[in-house]
Amino acid sequence: MGVADRLEFRLLGPVEVWRGPERLAISSRHQCCVLAALALCPGRTVSVSALVDAVWDEEPPSSARRQVIKLVCRLRGALGDAIATCSSGYALNAEPDQVDAGVFASSLAGARRLSAADPAGAAAAARAALRLWRGPALSGVTPCLAAQARRLEEDRLASLEEAVGWELIAGEHAGLVAELTALVAAHPLRERLVGQLMSALHRSGRTAEALEVYQRTRERLADDLALEPGAELQQLHVAILRNDATLAAPIPLPAPAPLAAARPAAAAVPRQLPGAVSRFTGRADQLKELAGLLDRQDSVAIAAITGTAGVGKTALAVHWSHRIADRFPDGQLYVNLRGFDPSGEPVAPSDAIGSFLGALGVPAERIPAGLADRSALYRSELAGRRMLVVLDNARDAGQVRPLLPGSAECLTVVTSRDRLGGLIAGERAHAVSVDLMTTAEARDLLANRLGPECLAAEPQAVDDLIELSAHLPLGLSIVAAQATLAATLSLTELAGQLREARDRLRAMDIGDACVDLSAVFSWSYRTLSAAAARMFRLLSLHPGPDVSIPAAASLAGTGLDQARPALSELTRAQLLAETGTGRFACHDLLRAYSAQTARQDETEQARHVALHRMLDHYLHTAHAAALLLNPFNDRLSLAAPQPGAVVGELVDGEQARQWFAAERPVFPGVVARAADAGFDLHAWQFACSVADFCIRAGHWTQTVAAQLVATAAAERAGDPDGQARSLRELGRAYVQLGRFPDARSSAVRALEADESLGDPLGQARDHTVLGIVAYLQGDYQEAIESDRIAYELFGAAGHRAGQADALNGIGWMQTKLGRHAEALRYCTKALELQQTAGNMHGEADTWDSLGCIHHHLGEPKIAVACYHAALDLYQKVGVRHPQANTLIRLGDTRQAAGDTHAAHRCWRRALLILDDLHHPDAGTLRARLTEHPPAS
Repeated sequence: MGVADRLEFRLLGPVEVWRGPERLAISSRHQCCVLAALALCPGRTVSVSALVDAVWDEEPPSSARRQVIKLVCRLRGALGDAIATCSSGYALNAEPDQVDAGVFASSLAGARRLSAADPAGAAAAARAALRLWRGPALSGVTPCLAAQARRLEEDRLASLEEAVGWELIAGEHAGLVAELTALVAAHPLRERLVGQLMSALHRSGRTAEALEVYQRTRERLADDLALEPGAELQQLHVAILRNDATLAAPIPLPAPAPLAAARPAAAAVPRQLPGAVSRFTGRADQLKELAGLLDRQDSVAIAAITGTAGVGKTALAVHWSHRIADRFPDGQLYVNLRGFDPSGEPVAPSDAIGSFLGALGVPAERIPAGLADRSALYRSELAGRRMLVVLDNARDAGQVRPLLPGSAECLTVVTSRDRLGGLIAGERAHAVSVDLMTTAEARDLLANRLGPECLAAEPQAVDDLIELSAHLPLGLSIVAAQATLAATLSLTELAGQLREARDRLRAMDIGDACVDLSAVFSWSYRTLSAAAARMFRLLSLHPGPDVSIPAAASLAGTGLDQARPALSELTRAQLLAETGTGRFACHDLLRAYSAQTARQDETEQARHVALHRMLDHYLHTAHAAALLLNPFNDRLSLAAPQPGAVVGELVDGEQARQWFAAERPVFPGVVARAADAGFDLHAWQFACSVADFCIRAGHWTQTVAAQLVATAAAERAGDPDGQARSLRELGRAYVQLGRFPDARSSAVRALEADESLGDPLGQARDHTVLGIVAYLQGDYQEAIESDRIAYELFGAAGHRAGQADALNGIGWMQTKLGRHAEALRYCTKALELQQTAGNMHGEADTWDSLGCIHHHLGEPKIAVACYHAALDLYQKVGVRHPQANTLIRLGDTRQAAGDTHAAHRCWRRALLILDDLHHPDAGTLRARLTEHPPAS
């Protein structure tokens, strides 16, 4: 990117964006808020929830998340690809030197490095950095960013104080009096500025005025805060009263010795880190990320290591701290803040600081009582020291803030189950997320505990144990301990016992509360609000793998507005992970704990009612989505949803497709959960509602499994209509898998049920399936007869789109028999009916048939046009396998016309679809591409 195209983000004043010399228009305050929140941490992900908080200073509206997404889209209109979409939010694709706040921080760091040898040069560099400010930081944005604005303003004032200090060292006191007088008037309680003004006045021969400044400050502190001036200011006052000669001369340059060596020899050097982690494994990415902080320590002094219970946050923090301990010669402080402790009592920040001060050699009588005074003394003790501070198991950002050093020479490492969003936003902590282990990392952990030979002897059992432990380090460690304690038990037998256990968490108990998974998880669970705890319990009823907000709201029966805060709280507590926009999941061991709490704290009736609401959500939403995608699908007679069930508000086919695509992995579990819980009507109705989408999208194996469950459910309920519908969809799925005998058997059974019901529409659909089976088995005449019967039955039912489908089927068989003119007549009539009825699926099928007919009639141009019309419609309705078939036939027509390159392009596009669907025809098509390469 050239200089003229380079984006610059300005936060030190009104929020602005510039592209080279041009200021870009940001049309609203809300857009400025989103932009500022992203620019405060360039290159790092900011969640949608955090952006919502940045935009609304009061209770956000129910549409807040959607509005934020729209605001980001509008910003992209101005910024292009500068905003990236991440798994849990958005990130600004910018380097720190593209943000004036980042330039300011790096410039100040450079000035500090220069200060020992050249204080005048350091002051000049600091003054240049301060000229980046154009007014109050983040001007014009919401009060929700006020904390960040205050932090930036504090950085500005602290940097100004440093610049003034270096100028005083360089002997420039006379020129500073006027500026310092104005600064003290604006900030009368900043004792460092007061002291600098007193020094400048005294050195300029204005000692009486210096003493007056002290007296005014002392009176102001006493009146406003009932406090005396701090020790440094009092000492300066005494030195001026004594006319100390050292104050009259320019302050000498400090010796070039390192900070640690400059401290008194008696200064305490604490070494409080816990013992090094034995045989630490994995976490290479996180260790690399943490190592990068050392190179940026002048601007990023806090590493926030977050993750769910048992994921190994403390092990990572302690392991890395030992690796870098020699970089901090003034010592290492450590405290377990017990934020998620079985006692339920986190360590008070005041107590933690008291312990740290003692370790730093501060006598007990000098340690103040109040938190503010302790925190101030703690920061003073760390000033000039290069120390590592490890704050383990923090409850939240509020517990951590008083324990943060004030010096960039120190590095703080925080671990927590909380996401510490406030610390990341307000104190610029660098987030390091610790997730479940990869399979390779899990293998390494087990190999370290059990030995590589043990793993090599039973590789499948090792894979099973990793899955049963949910890739959770604590779970893997427990499994390794169980294998060690039960030496006579093979890994295969251990995996079998865990798999068959009704309560896996109890089966993994080794008698130590510190590594009891239920106990460890409970320490997070007990911190939840009542609403979030109930949501956590009820989520165990969802079949997974992930859950949407409407489905979660239906389980809780609370509505969307109440469900969102509960899910957000669970996410902050790391009991859930947001896997995509508005979708949440947890690993299997947390799910098992969730089920345990549901059994303990929810009655059986409450669980049954919650499950009923969830199934109503899926059934009613799926049925509505199916009709939006294809209005000619059969309508089912659904019972009214239970109170509290949320039915998805889908308005068009595109939204329906998006819902189906997002929820499709959940479908098998919903059918199975409904059947297992005795909701047989829900089981077969839901399976039938999603069948058409799944079949057209190529999910045939999943459809077979679901329809087998649905058929059994309908039989248990004594529901012949449900049996017929389920068997018919089962037959359609068998067709796609090439299991033609099974397809015929299912369709015949469906036909028998529909004949007993006297349902002509159902019979027509059954004959259509039988016609397809006959065609695929090469019996074209039987296929024609099945479609003729279907045509008559569709007519009796008044279903014109079905009649058109039957006519198209007859036309297709005619062309297979070489009767192309007859085929053209049938398919032309079918197309007219489809277009009149507005059946896009059927119209696409008929255009494909017409393409094949015109190909055989020797009319390639017309054939190509027909195939393209079919492809356009297939893409609009979102079906994939028919697209592959049409592309293959289009390629055949291109090949016949002599355009082998175009033919291969068509076949390759088809092959991509077939490979993605794992379709058996992919091998045949791949062979064709290999055997008949295009002419050079």
